[in-house]
This record gives sequence, C-alpha cells and structure tokens, in this order.
Amino acid sequence: MKLVNTLNGYAFKTTLIAGLAVFWLLVAGHFAAQAQGSSLDEFWSLAEFTELNERQKQTSDNFTKRVSADAIKIDGALEPVKIAVIYPGKQASDYWRRSLSSFEARLAEIGLPYEIGSFFSGSSSYVGNQAQLITEALKNDPDYLVFTLDALRHKPIVQRLIARGRPKVILQNITTPLKAWRDRQPFLYVGFDHVTGTELLIDYYKKRLGTKKNFAILFGPRGYVSRARGNTFLQAYSDPDSMNLKASYYVGYDRQKSRDAAERILDENPNLDFIYACSTDIALGAIDAIKSRNRQANVITNGWGGGSDELDAILKGELEVTVMRMNDDNGVAMAEAIVLDQSGKSAEIPIVFSGEFAVVSKENSAEDINELKARAFRYSK
Repeated sequence: MKLVNTLNGYAFKTTLIAGLAVFWLLVAGHFAAQAQGSSLDEFWSLAEFTELNERQKQTSDNFTKRVSADAIKIDGALEPVKIAVIYPGKQASDYWRRSLSSFEARLAEIGLPYEIGSFFSGSSSYVGNQAQLITEALKNDPDYLVFTLDALRHKPIVQRLIARGRPKVILQNITTPLKAWRDRQPFLYVGFDHVTGTELLIDYYKKRLGTKKNFAILFGPRGYVSRARGNTFLQAYSDPDSMNLKASYYVGYDRQKSRDAAERILDENPNLDFIYACSTDIALGAIDAIKSRNRQANVITNGWGGGSDELDAILKGELEVTVMRMNDDNGVAMAEAIVLDQSGKSAEIPIVFSGEFAVVSKENSAEDINELKARAFRYSK
C-alpha cells in the first residue's frame, strides 16, 4: 500500500492593508457574485506552485518531517492563543471532526496553551451562513481563524481577512493557492490535494475496468471541491467518441439526494459500469441506490477520503475503492504551524501543507485497513 505525498509549499509575506470596517463593507458584496466556471484556472496547481517557488521546497520537506514525527514539547512558556474554527461539519465524512480532534491533541502534547471556539455549519457553499459564522467567530478577537474555501464567492471574505492581518487565516481542505492573491496569501493552506487524490482514482478505474466504460458522476455542491474532484475525473475519463458519460448531477453532500439521482441514473442506463462519487455522503447514497436496484453484480462506485464509513463499506464488499487521507496530519500541521509562529520561527512554515493518500480497495484485507487506520487516525482514534 503506497502512500502518495502531495506536499509542496512556499512562504509569502502577508501584507496588512485594511481595517474591519472596510472588510465588512466589502463582505456584503459577495452575495451578488456569479456562479463560478468549471475550471481551476484561478489556482496554481501543486506542481505549478513548486516550479515557481522551488527554492522553498526544503522548507516544505522539513515541515512534513515535523508533522510526521512525535510532538516536541516547548521549552518555557508561551502566551495562550485564541483560535476560531469554522467547519462544514454536518456531513457523513468524519474528516472535519478528526481534523479538530487531532489539532487539539497535538497542541496539548506540545504544551501550547490555547482556547478554541468551534463553529460547525452545513455545506461550505452556503455563503450567507459562512459570513454569519465569521461574524460570530470574530467577536472573540481570535489570533487564528481556520476556515474552508469552497465556493469562490467566499474569496472576498477571506481576502479582507488577509488584508486586515488579524486573525491569521488557515484555509482548510484546499492546497492550491489563488493566483489573484499573489504575495498576499493566507497564513497556511492545509489539506489533501483533491486533484492528486482524483488522479489515483482515475488510475484505479482504468486498470480495473479499462477505458471508455459507461459511467456517471455525482458532484457535491457547485464549488472548488466538485471542480477539483469531479471535473478532473470527467476530463480524464470521458470519451466524446464513445459518449461514455451517461449522466451527471449536483447532489450536494446529501446522501438521500445522491440515492435519488443514482436510482434515476441506474433506471435509465442498464449498461452502466460505475458511478463516480465526489464525497462520502454521495458514495453512501450511490451504494443505497445500487442495492435498491439490485445492480451490485455489474455497477461499482468509489468513496473519497477514506473515513470510517467508507472503510466499513469496503470491508462489507459494498464499496469498490477509495482514496484514504492520512487524516490527522492536517490537524497536526495546523498545530505545528501555530507553534512555530508563536515561537518566532514563521520562516519555517510553508504556505501549503498537503498530506498523503493511500488507495484502499476490496483487495485490501482487514489487517491492511487496520494498519492504515492506525497511521491515519493516530490522534482521533
């Protein structure tokens, strides 16, 4: 079981240019933003970012080693830090819960005194709700804000925070820096590269089924994650000549909507070979549909992320494959970055931390999966 490292990074200087009043005036304008396109042209890929900033590679390598190693307890006393965390935690995926759990556990091991205010929402693409949660989080004047950028309509919110300079922004679940921000990047991008994980699934499907097989795609909500996971797969696997893409739906991170869409797809496509799912909730809904239509013998689906529900489904023989994130490394990375910053060692922090994946399929034994779980969930058991 090979782990795939997707780490690249570069440290930028954050520029402080605006105050809170300007920030909130401009945040109001995000509601009028138009829906984004389907490409990732606004972002540097990990490969592009590394090529542009190769001299910073050693910083990233050393930081990765720090994340993988045991915690080093700090010498002396540091001032307590205040951290606000806004996560779309109302999903079947346990990524967000484990992220927060590993984050706090690592901070405690290191011995950094901290206070965390956690705010959990639904899908991260509900922009109005996210803005309200940020307003609430800022009331406590945190030193750091952990947030996720999914819909590009969130960009003005994050941009004003970066310009304001306080709190320092950690962007979760995104590893591709925005080109428009240039040298005004967040304190840290952290997660597991969606394109890299998707490419692993593309390779699996091609080896398992070959090319030009009939398939459908179930996207999450319109936004960055669906584009990185869904459109990347679509562009690589679809064949215009054979017209092998039979259907595609945006179902949000909603198991029932996924099931409804998948049942319709199965009813209309008797020769379908697989359903590509962009998240855990979607995969579970697709499994429900495949079972309800008695298509287990000839239709397969995948997970995305390798959380507990997906691994259980693989062991039951219901899920074909997933890309499993070494989940807790993202929480550890956030903790280590904050400790370095508080210790006056911010030059040792890359702008991007992207963790490792393992491909897990029906071919893996329970012993294999338990070994990976011990590695991936080392704090959030």
